Amino acid sequence: MTGEVIYLDYAASSPVDPRVREQMDRWLDNRSGFGNPSSTHRFGVRAAAAVDEAAAAVAALVNAVPAGVVWTSGATESDNLAIIGAAQFRRMRGQHVVSVLTEHKAVLESCAYLETQGFEVTLLQPDESGLVSPEEVAAALRPDTVLVSVMHANNEIGVVQDIGEIGEKCRQHDVLFHVDAAQSAGKLPIDMRAQQIDLLSLNAHKACGPQGIGALVLDTGRIRRVEPQLFGGGQQRGVRPGTLPVHQIVGMGTTMQLLAECMAEEVPRLTALRERLWEGIRSLPGIVMNGHPDQRLCSILNVSVDGVDGESLRFALNDLAVASGSACNSSNGEPSYVLRSLGRTDQQAEASIRFSVGRFSTGAEVDQAAHSFGAAVEFLQSLSPVSVAG
Repeated sequence: MTGEVIYLDYAASSPVDPRVREQMDRWLDNRSGFGNPSSTHRFGVRAAAAVDEAAAAVAALVNAVPAGVVWTSGATESDNLAIIGAAQFRRMRGQHVVSVLTEHKAVLESCAYLETQGFEVTLLQPDESGLVSPEEVAAALRPDTVLVSVMHANNEIGVVQDIGEIGEKCRQHDVLFHVDAAQSAGKLPIDMRAQQIDLLSLNAHKACGPQGIGALVLDTGRIRRVEPQLFGGGQQRGVRPGTLPVHQIVGMGTTMQLLAECMAEEVPRLTALRERLWEGIRSLPGIVMNGHPDQRLCSILNVSVDGVDGESLRFALNDLAVASGSACNSSNGEPSYVLRSLGRTDQQAEASIRFSVGRFSTGAEVDQAAHSFGAAVEFLQSLSPVSVAG
């Protein structure tokens, strides 16, 4: 934490857990930790063993097999590789893809790219809370549908989709099912086999691990390969070639192991912090919670405020590190497309704040955030010529 600014933007990125950093440091040691996992000498063999151990930790968290773990640079690349790679791999079966209007841009823009390649894309409209029903997904399937992509927990509003039921609908029609679990890993149970997920996108930096590393996990019983989007030395069976960053992979493996060990304790604690924050601000005039009141992630609270200017609100919260919309859209000043998809006005979408708590958040920080947010809102509303009903 820098100065007195309170960090409540874990959904954008998170501080690295010291236990993760310790393991990574071992593989940045100039005496032994720099081997290329593709090499056959002692240094390479040791590095390859560390990569295998990390893959086992990732697989264990989501009930997959280590051979199905494909290392990437993060969830964005994993989404691209899953959607474009799987659709291209199966294009002889059909050229139709189904997703949701409120998906991460990594999914939506991958779908848009497929449209330039001759695919048709159906984007489902969620209800006002952000949910899309499994029946709606099933109704959108066609004989030529090859892939469905639905994120587990939305990165802006935290709404949790019923991926188990959606997976069952996809499996009944022999359609591949991709899930972006960048936000939900370690906060919600994920079982690729039970939930019938064929491709799963993960990363480390949303969960107190290093930036720049992620994984696409394949259900190898259903799909052993996707069309590569990078070309090079043939690493990872050619699906995602390139020299593997061992220290980052070790960091992600440790991150996933810690998630598995801490989930039972951490989820209730984060839920309590989220609710404590909401209780501290819910009585403010004109405040609206975005997303489903119950079916949502333990760590995310997204609110809109009537009667205030969004840009002024962001400037007023200079002692809080929070987000307006997703991290990817906070800097461009555009109203959140997710909130507009839920029926929020442009003013509500612009005057929205996403709070997200994490492993190192405290009750004192949440209380101070609620106080600072309330003071900023009340001051800005006092300047507004339009009164706001309580």
